[in-house]
Amino acid sequence: MTNSGNHPSIYPLSKHGLLPQEEMLETKRSRKQLLIGIPRESSPYENRIALSPQGVELLAANGHQVVIESLAGEKASYTDHAFSEAGASIAPSAREVFDCDVILKIAPPAPHEIDLLKPDQLILSQFYPYLQTRDNIQLLLDKRISAIGFEYINDGVNCQPVVRSMSEIEGTASVMIAAEYMSKQHNGKGVLLGGITGITPTEFVILGAGTAGEFAARAALGLGATVKVFDNSYENLRQLEHHIGQRVFTSILHPRVLTKALKSADAVLGNLRDIQSSTSFMVTEEQVAEMKPGAILIDLNMGQGGCFETSRCTDLENPIFTKHNVIHYCVPNIASRVSRTSSIALSNIFAPLLLRLADAGGINNLIKQEPGISNGTYIYKGILTNNQIGQAFNLPSKDIGLLMAAF
Repeated sequence: MTNSGNHPSIYPLSKHGLLPQEEMLETKRSRKQLLIGIPRESSPYENRIALSPQGVELLAANGHQVVIESLAGEKASYTDHAFSEAGASIAPSAREVFDCDVILKIAPPAPHEIDLLKPDQLILSQFYPYLQTRDNIQLLLDKRISAIGFEYINDGVNCQPVVRSMSEIEGTASVMIAAEYMSKQHNGKGVLLGGITGITPTEFVILGAGTAGEFAARAALGLGATVKVFDNSYENLRQLEHHIGQRVFTSILHPRVLTKALKSADAVLGNLRDIQSSTSFMVTEEQVAEMKPGAILIDLNMGQGGCFETSRCTDLENPIFTKHNVIHYCVPNIASRVSRTSSIALSNIFAPLLLRLADAGGINNLIKQEPGISNGTYIYKGILTNNQIGQAFNLPSKDIGLLMAAF
């Protein structure tokens, strides 16, 4: 046979042919087109929406359909027209929205919304343990749906993107709230939060050096306030100083040091997580009673029982109460106060997540590919997969890793 060129394919026994070759397998994924429903929030105090028009536009450009209940974005200053221009379909009622394959909302589904769910749907919302009841969870299980609590989703590097984003907003907003209620217009002492020439700056005490504490410190320092940060972790305090780029007063939660700081504080932000597991970290009623008259306490930890012994849950309509001459602001969803900013922040997280869900071909594959999504999934096809929720509400649960091996 005459060689007519130097192509190795002509020589099956050439050095190329003798070497073992990698088998080329088809790796194309079965990309799924999503039908995403966003209902209007039924809670009167929830002003956010999970997708902005820009998020809708991104999903529509990738071939997905978004159905939004009319006026769902009203409290975030988004009109139906803005969403329809971005490519969404506007539904007149929640029933049409709950016909979609994926339901995306902020607050956990209320009983009347659970009634509209269908088997095999996926719902993404907050879980909000303090709002849940055993009956509500059982209703979700009976519907044989899958549910993701987006506050539990992590990004694989020990960060919860939704929690961090909302904490950044709430930390900054808390300083604005303190400034508002220290003014005479809101029956405060008439004190400017911060400092100007010739006047002693106000004192802002922060309990918890996490994300909210860091952003509150940034905002308060920017206004010229004296900032004091307490935490039960030296490493958290060190990281906070590193992130804000300057020295501030920091301390471990020594009772005497904390009591002294509280007595001179004009505003106190509480953001200690899991505080109920260690009562020594709680600000007692006795400590609150010794604070300045007209001082303000802002509790960002209402979802876990509160940082202050005198805290009780309030809402955006009636956000404050006064006890021992100290103003208490104990709204659990402060981010809803700045609903447009919060909605954009959430949309920046959820739109890419939904694209990954589609590219993976559905929730089954996404859970297998991303452990962070697995961490947020508390119901899978009608089976409770979060052990902590199971223990809290006395419901049986199964490990999601074992379940995925069966699907």
